[in-house]
Amino acid sequence: MTIGGFLKFSLLDYPGRLTAIVFTQGCNFRCPYCHNPELVDPRRYSEVIPEQEILDFLKQRKGLLSAVAITGGEPTLQSGLIEFLQKLKAMDYMVKLDTNGSFPEVIANLIELDLVDYWAMDIKAPIDLYQIVSQSMVSTTDILNSMRQIRGSGKIFEFRTTIFDRVLTWNDLDRIKDILEPGDLYYLQQCRYSNTLADLDQSEIRAGKAPIPHLEDDPAGQDIIAWGDAHRINVRLRSL
Repeated sequence: MTIGGFLKFSLLDYPGRLTAIVFTQGCNFRCPYCHNPELVDPRRYSEVIPEQEILDFLKQRKGLLSAVAITGGEPTLQSGLIEFLQKLKAMDYMVKLDTNGSFPEVIANLIELDLVDYWAMDIKAPIDLYQIVSQSMVSTTDILNSMRQIRGSGKIFEFRTTIFDRVLTWNDLDRIKDILEPGDLYYLQQCRYSNTLADLDQSEIRAGKAPIPHLEDDPAGQDIIAWGDAHRINVRLRSL
């Protein structure tokens, strides 16, 4: 795999487990708010980390670490993903995979091989705005197919949307409800406006406006939680 970053431990990425995070290099989306631009924009790529170096570290830390999260970039672009995950599973690591859902055939293959224990898929926008927000020609049929594959995987999963208020309004977010189903775990997460793929600046965006409230304090956030409760969809908020 082409690995552009590595975090030796995290307490946040896999609930209840001390986790290492592997960041793959390269993505087929160009979301303006992406906060890993050095993994998406080839002009900002850093030196690649040798895969064996990561595996050697994980072998040494087995017992202290119990999970590995694979994120990016977009991991399902990586030709060596299956072999890398097989090596992690051979060391008895639990695996979490973050994906934008644009390659359902890869997701189906990983499910068939039982290589992922926790799925996290980004829902970028309502279907009609998907290509605008992702700045790509992604097939929305593929996005919906990936959601179906993940729901049927028998594994823990979450869907999540970043509230990028320069493009997405709460009315837009309301339309995402149409592609959620009972039993889904759905996170709304606040946008980080520093170190983004596009040159965003929160003070510029909010000029003349009140500061963006924490999601927990926003009535619209509470409304979508109540909607989720009524429809057996577990909606949670992630504020900065």
